[in-house]
Amino acid sequence: MSRLLHLGVFFTGVGPNLLWTEPDFADHTHIDTFLHVARTLERGLFDAFFLGEGLRVRENRGTVHALDVAGRPDAITQLAALAAQTTHIGLVATQNTTYNYPADLARRLASLDAVSGGRAGWNIVTTDNAWTGENFRHGGWLAHERRYERASAFVAAAKALWRGERVTEDRDILRLDAVGAVPPSPQGRPVLFQAGDSPGGRDLAARHADVVFSANTSYEKAAAYAEDLRGRLRAIGRPVDAVRILPGASVVLGDTAAESEEKARWIKREQTTGPRAIAYLEQFWGKDLSGYDPDGPLPDIDPAEGELDPSRGTLPIEFRTGKAARIAGWRELAAERNLSIRDLVIAVSPGHESFTGTPGQVADEWTRYVRDGVVDGFNLLPQQLPGTVEDVVDRLVPELQARGVYRTRYTGTTLREHLDLDPSSLSIH
Repeated sequence: MSRLLHLGVFFTGVGPNLLWTEPDFADHTHIDTFLHVARTLERGLFDAFFLGEGLRVRENRGTVHALDVAGRPDAITQLAALAAQTTHIGLVATQNTTYNYPADLARRLASLDAVSGGRAGWNIVTTDNAWTGENFRHGGWLAHERRYERASAFVAAAKALWRGERVTEDRDILRLDAVGAVPPSPQGRPVLFQAGDSPGGRDLAARHADVVFSANTSYEKAAAYAEDLRGRLRAIGRPVDAVRILPGASVVLGDTAAESEEKARWIKREQTTGPRAIAYLEQFWGKDLSGYDPDGPLPDIDPAEGELDPSRGTLPIEFRTGKAARIAGWRELAAERNLSIRDLVIAVSPGHESFTGTPGQVADEWTRYVRDGVVDGFNLLPQQLPGTVEDVVDRLVPELQARGVYRTRYTGTTLREHLDLDPSSLSIH
């Protein structure tokens, strides 16, 4: 078990977590924004900078969802630019196994690993929504449970290609006859990250991942997740400390506990603007609700027949069925607590846990997590850029260092070294 706490930042680029409409928010698509964030993280001795992936702009009821930033540049291209301007920070690209080809993606990721001097990582995702597939002439391609079957075969093929082997695969989910084309980097191959939390996702992580990124952030959930994952690692013969566990987390710091709580409430309301709250309910009602006041009561009309409209494709799988029962439960909750539309959405929309308090309080909590072995660190989801990142680097990192759970300097140059991953595992994993 790694004794030091590891940190990454997940730059999603779209969605409600980032308060990108704030006047002082950095330009979302400008390379200077990404460069400033990466350099700040490097100053804070972070392990890695993650970029999310978006293969199609988000939609709501069949039209472009104007409340999210529309589109983002290719992650590998952006990270290659950052590699030339940084020296230590790991550079992790979210890349899809359903709508890519193993030989092509393995070559591009290996190229990033080579030009960065062994700092590349691959965040493996499967993307389960049909609306993304339509951009690849594969709308609805592969049932959800088969995506992990393809992903496992895809990653196994990529690892073989990185070893320079010829790979022949002829199945309905993956057809391949190729040989590796890029020499290994100083770390051997890109570090593999995996973010799925379903049984199939956990199996994929246990078999292939070096790092897992989960939504199990509260102490109890994190402990249960760690126990489950380590059981899966034992079952396939991998060491229980072979995979670093970095759940996603938001951080809100204040000079006092009361100040941080007030700031956290403000952030949550800013993330859930009136238009966002209406758009969220429209996914469930399947109807235009723009005439309703977000600070008024829930819509007094019945939802459309059938389950959720999948066109926007942003909700967890478990939210896409059982619509009628969920809405009935929301009506009861809103009546019981006298909640407006916006208040209800704040209360029920899924999200990662937030660590709120003074820098010392958050550092104490994180120290307990890592010393108890329930996590190896956290993957931060900033709400404000560059503000949140600067706050963590300048105020929280020194508190962690004072407690002896965070590095005071980089001791290696590769991402694999930052994460304290056993290099011998490359020969068998």
